Amino acid sequence: MTTTAQSARNPLVRLPAEEFGHREARHLLLRAGFGGTDQQIETMLEWGLDRAVDHLVDYESIPTEPDARDLFDHNIMRPLSRQERAQLQAARQRGDEDTLARFRRQRQQSQRDDRRQMADIRRWWLSRMISTPRPLEEKLTLLWHGHFTTSYRTVEDSYHLFMQNRLFRGNAKSFPHLLRGIIRDPAMLRYLNNDQNRRANPNENLARELLELFTLGEGNYSERDIREGARALTGYTFEDDAFVFNHNQHDKSTKAIFRRMANFDGDGFITAILGQNACAPFVANRLYRFLVADGPAHPRELTGDRLALVRAMSERVRRDRYELSGTLKAVFLSRYFYSDAVVGRKIKSPAELVVGAVRTLGVPARDINALLASMDRMGQNLFYPPSVKGWDGGRAWINTATLFARQNTLTYLITGRQPTGRDRRADDDYDPRTVLALASKPGEHPRPEEIAAAMLRLALGQTDQDKARIIADSLSRLPNPADRAALAGAMALITALPEYQLC
Repeated sequence: MTTTAQSARNPLVRLPAEEFGHREARHLLLRAGFGGTDQQIETMLEWGLDRAVDHLVDYESIPTEPDARDLFDHNIMRPLSRQERAQLQAARQRGDEDTLARFRRQRQQSQRDDRRQMADIRRWWLSRMISTPRPLEEKLTLLWHGHFTTSYRTVEDSYHLFMQNRLFRGNAKSFPHLLRGIIRDPAMLRYLNNDQNRRANPNENLARELLELFTLGEGNYSERDIREGARALTGYTFEDDAFVFNHNQHDKSTKAIFRRMANFDGDGFITAILGQNACAPFVANRLYRFLVADGPAHPRELTGDRLALVRAMSERVRRDRYELSGTLKAVFLSRYFYSDAVVGRKIKSPAELVVGAVRTLGVPARDINALLASMDRMGQNLFYPPSVKGWDGGRAWINTATLFARQNTLTYLITGRQPTGRDRRADDDYDPRTVLALASKPGEHPRPEEIAAAMLRLALGQTDQDKARIIADSLSRLPNPADRAALAGAMALITALPEYQLC
C-alpha cells in the first residue's frame, strides 16, 4: 500500500492496480470524457487502470468521423472579388443607389446564411460530443474553447469558428502547437483585433490576453511586455480563410520581452512565454480546474494538496515541453485523482450535464436544437462565451434559474416532456427497463428496493440507503413498479437530486 507520507512527497503517486474498482472506472470516464454506460465501466475494469488510461489518452488510434475542411461552406462570408470591389467603388463614385442596394442585400443575405450555418456547426459539435468514440478529444476541445475564448458575435464568420474548433481538436494535447496556431487563427485575430495590429499603430489586445488569460496570469508580466509583444505580432492578419504575415506591416526592429532584447516575431514571442517560470503552473492549474476539481484561477491562490498536485503537474508539463499526454496520464493514474476530495466534487458544466446524461443513462438525444437552447439557459452557449474570460465555471453554473433549467432538461431527455407539454419529436422513447438487468439475476423479478439501488448506482455511481428507501417506497405504491413509465419517473426523480449535478 502507498502510505500517506509517500503521497505527500509525490502527489502523483499511482493508484495501486487492485484499487481500480467500479467507482474509480466510472470517475475516470466522467472526467476524461462525459461518462459511460455500465457496460463501458465493466470494460474499463476488465482492462485495468493502465490500459483504460492509455485507451482514453492515446485516442488517435481509435477510428472516428473526420472533421473535414469541406464539412461546411467556407464561401458564405467570402470577401468581394477584385471585379466586385471595382463595381462597388464605381457605384459609390457615381451615386448608383440601385447597385449599392444590391450589394447591401447580398451582404445581408450572406449574414443570414452564415447565422444558419453557425447553428448547423453548433448542432454538429454537440452531436459529436454525444457520439464520439474519443471522449477525451472532445473534452479537451471544450476546454480550449473556453480557454482561448472567441465568440461568433464578434467574429461573424461561422467557418472561421469551425476552423478554430478543428485547431483545438487537432492540437488538443500540445500547448505549443495551440499557441502558435492561435496567433495565426483568423477567428482569434478578428476577435482580438490583431488584424488591425500594424507597425505604425500596434494593437495590444492579443498580446495582453496571451499573457493574462492564456499563458501566465496577472502579476507575471509587465505592461512593457505587452507593448513589445504587440509589436512582435504586428502584421499577423488574415485574408479570407487564410493566415497572412504582412511583412510590410511587421515591426522588424529590436524588442525587449521579459528583459531579453531580440528581433522577436510571433513565434519568438510564444517561445519567450513558454520559457517563463509562471507558464507551466498556469497551464497545469488550467488542466486541474477542468479535469480534477473546481478552484482558483491563479496558481498563487492554491493551498494544501491542490497546490502540491499543481506543482507536480507543472513539473511534468515543463519536463515534457508542454506536450500534455504524459501529464494527463499521470493525473488519471494518480491516487489523488480517485480520492474522496475529488470524486463527485466537481459541478458539471451544462455540456457535461447534457452529453453525460445521453452517454451514461442511454436516453435519446431527442432534438439537438432544444438541448442547445437548454444549455444556453443553463449558462453555456457554445461559440458564444460571455466574455474574453470565457465561462467562470464551478459554482457560477448553479443558481435558482439554472437549476430549474437543468431539471427541465433532464426531464425532457428522460420523458420527452417539456414545461410546455410533450415534444412532438419525442417518439424515440427512453426505455429505462434495461436497468432491471442490473437489479436482479436472469429470470427473477426485482423488488422495488433492488430497482432503486440499481438506478442510483447507474445515475450516481453509489447507493444511498435513505434515497433508495424513498425511491423504492414511491415505486411500491404503483401497480407495476417495473414498467417503463414508473422507471422513467424514478429516474427523473434521481436526476433532480443535488448529487446528480456533480461528477
